[in-house]
Amino acid sequence: MMKTNYVFFADGFEEIEALTVVDVLRRAGMQVTTVSVTDSYQVEGAHGVTVLTDALMGDVNDEGGWLILPGGMPGATNLRDCEPLQRLLADHAGRNLPTAAICASPSVVLASLRLLDGRRATCYPGMELDGCGAQWMADMVVCDGNIVTGRGPAAATEFALAIVAKEMGKAKADEVAGGMLV
Repeated sequence: MMKTNYVFFADGFEEIEALTVVDVLRRAGMQVTTVSVTDSYQVEGAHGVTVLTDALMGDVNDEGGWLILPGGMPGATNLRDCEPLQRLLADHAGRNLPTAAICASPSVVLASLRLLDGRRATCYPGMELDGCGAQWMADMVVCDGNIVTGRGPAAATEFALAIVAKEMGKAKADEVAGGMLV
């Protein structure tokens, strides 16, 4: 059975990061469910784009697939402040399962929850959280074990393809990239 991968949406999410990841992973044949951390399936992005998600937070069944956090502000803060998501991320990390975050979310969500301790990571410039145990890099995408982090909107495609490569291999990521003319 194919594992479900979850992309979490909170009001104020960065549209390019969230939707690029959903699109690229689905092109690769990965099962992706979009999840609202609000009490509504409708979530409004940082630039006024409203998205209808597949599920609500209570519908998530962590089968070991990817947990993916787009950035954007206040989207990242809203993700961090969602207690069920905090618990899910901590449990997922405790089981050494794959997680990905881009833009503000590596710092605002993962680092603030101490999930990047001893890890190399990247995030939106100026959002680095000091004293969190992460080693901040200036790369567009950083893979450290089972965690993938991305810098911001310009890194969205590379970030998504890195997730595909980790899950399905570089050949599949290259095939998807080629089909997208990347």
